[in-house]
Amino acid sequence: MSFRQSSVRLIFALLVSLVLFSSCSVRRFIPTDEYLLKSASVSISAPDSVKNIGGVEEELEGLLRPEPNSTFLGMRVGLNAHYKSQRENPGFISKYLNRKFGEEPVYLSDVDSSRTMDLITNRLENNGFFNAKVSSLTTTKKKLASIKYSVELGQPYTLERFELDSAAGTIYEGIAQSLKESTITKGSRFSLDMMQQERERIDTYLKERGYYNFNADFLIFEADTNQYNSRRFNLFLRLKKEVPQKALLPYKLNKVYVNPDYSFNNKASKADAYAVNGINFIQDPEFFKPNRMTPYILFKEDQVYNPKISRLTSSRLSSIGAYKFVNIRYEPAFDEVTDQDTLGLDANIFLSPLKKRSVRAELKAVTKSNGFAGPALAVVYSNRNLFRGGETLNLSGNFGYEVQLGSGEAEGLSSTQFGLETGLVIPRLLLPFNVKDTVLYAVPKTNIKLGYDLFSRSDLYNLNALNSSFGYNWRNTQAIYHELNPININYVNTSNITPAFQEILDRNSFLQSSFEQQLITGTTYSFIYNQLTEGKKRNPILLVTNFEFAGNALDLVSKDSNGDGQETLFGIAYAQFFKADLNFVYNYRLSSKQTIVGRIFGGYGLPYGNSETLPFSRQFFSGGPSSVRAFRSRSLGPGSYDPTVEDQGAFFDRAGDIRLEANIEYRFPIYSFLKGALFVDAGNVWLNNENAALPGGKFSKDFIKELGIGYGAGLRVDIQNFVIRLDLSSPFSKPYLPIGQRTGFDLSEILFNFGIGYPF
Repeated sequence: MSFRQSSVRLIFALLVSLVLFSSCSVRRFIPTDEYLLKSASVSISAPDSVKNIGGVEEELEGLLRPEPNSTFLGMRVGLNAHYKSQRENPGFISKYLNRKFGEEPVYLSDVDSSRTMDLITNRLENNGFFNAKVSSLTTTKKKLASIKYSVELGQPYTLERFELDSAAGTIYEGIAQSLKESTITKGSRFSLDMMQQERERIDTYLKERGYYNFNADFLIFEADTNQYNSRRFNLFLRLKKEVPQKALLPYKLNKVYVNPDYSFNNKASKADAYAVNGINFIQDPEFFKPNRMTPYILFKEDQVYNPKISRLTSSRLSSIGAYKFVNIRYEPAFDEVTDQDTLGLDANIFLSPLKKRSVRAELKAVTKSNGFAGPALAVVYSNRNLFRGGETLNLSGNFGYEVQLGSGEAEGLSSTQFGLETGLVIPRLLLPFNVKDTVLYAVPKTNIKLGYDLFSRSDLYNLNALNSSFGYNWRNTQAIYHELNPININYVNTSNITPAFQEILDRNSFLQSSFEQQLITGTTYSFIYNQLTEGKKRNPILLVTNFEFAGNALDLVSKDSNGDGQETLFGIAYAQFFKADLNFVYNYRLSSKQTIVGRIFGGYGLPYGNSETLPFSRQFFSGGPSSVRAFRSRSLGPGSYDPTVEDQGAFFDRAGDIRLEANIEYRFPIYSFLKGALFVDAGNVWLNNENAALPGGKFSKDFIKELGIGYGAGLRVDIQNFVIRLDLSSPFSKPYLPIGQRTGFDLSEILFNFGIGYPF
């Protein structure tokens, strides 16, 4: 038995002992006439004909109060801390632990099971089950108690007919139109929640058609079961009596006022307003050019009030980047309701600017996917609203030092990085033609960047990089984001190559080609669809795709060539390649606190023309804290290549033209801000063509057999969405071993990963 296996077994034995000791230590504090509540649960039985009761079951579980004390690996940590702090001389540590983690004990005597059964019965009636049988059973053992509530459902009441009890008036016409989109249909189970959602849906429908003062509470449902002997009912919808007249009429915008420099000290008033393109501006002196701001505002005079347009206008103004707060207020244009079919509203937009100039410095501890970690300093100077059109100038500088953590061939390797960048963000599209962007969720932006980076890897090489780009980004919705850079130029030069690294390059033509001096110029496009920003999605997805085309335009104008047969521009060889990747993440929520997350990644790069390989900065890598966690960063592949074979030009960063990965992770709560995870990862990188220096690296039909597979468990410290991640993982399939020896469980190889944020 190895030392590591002995350590694992010892840790397991200690955990078991700790759980048993903790359970015993808690029980001795329980008063003699009390039982500690161990669990409370609901069990539902129903006829086979009753469908879709999962939501009802989850709703009933939410009624079980109070909840038992929380546990971690069977231990009641918070309760233990509370008990120990109640001793005669608890000491500083016990008081501190109780203040941070302590929980008051939850005893059986704290539970009113009769009231809970009444609540369950009431909630079942709200869901159409009017004849359900509810009972409870309490069991006790060794000072611990459990309560199980049993529910026996009958047939629920279902809808036969849904009608609008209408009268004359435009609002009834609007309600009648809205019912064409109703989710209440014949056969729907009686549900108060369904009716409440229907009222809110109708309210939203009417507001989007100008009914500014309408309220969902003005609607009332009436159910009639007297027409049927079976469990069916008719549903009628009507307006309550004495609804205010102003709530029954639609509104139109009368005047639109904008204060681009709003503050409590600003003395400008509506008397100082001047109109530009139908919008009244209140500013003196001029803070923001009116002709630059009017495209961001979607309000127009005589426009029917619509909260969607209001939210979209607020979002667009906020996304300019020059304002701290955007506040839109409406006020009646007239004091009294007239005989007109519509009423008037004035829209007032108050914009509170950010500070024009700011300097931000950040000192960070950085961990990267390639296993490097270390401190980094970044300083950013911003000048906002530079030309009074919302433009922002950013000047940034950064310095970082990193060292490779862990063991392996790259252990102790360090790198230093220094960079300068100038960026100008213009909140509109700089195009030779007009583009209608009023349907966009946020203001489209033009980005212009110019920067320089120096990257020095100890005892190996220096990389000097000049980069510039010109492009656009925009959002169609909150979830959909695009970024297009028609011009993207990078010049990379490798210098100070050490003899040790030169020896590696001489033996590996693939690696040598990827490190050659190159000019990379082309077009990049990124698309992101992120439902995680939409809190209402039960099972949100994330889709990220990237495309890059390089060298095609230069190929049309270059005429020179070097001695290696490559086309050059100004004597510099340029790269030609196509690269694309896709990252898809699916979140399946088992409950509000438990999630199964699946991820699929696929990437492909094709060098052609002037290039034999992808530039090193554009190649794919696999392995590491956010990849296949059972393998060290960038240590997988390519293919079945065995890095232990000598005289092949091995390099610790193993790259490829193709990358495939799949991950699945079960995330669950442990205690308070401490979360847990169980995961399985698989992936690798491959080459398009066989390379003598990297035998077995070419992609083939047997790629499934060449996947590196690992499994493991992890802890996450999640404090207000700041996540520190600790993972332990072990390989199950090692693609570099001979077939027949690749798979198997082996706890002697356990890898520790540290990261900031979730892996995907």
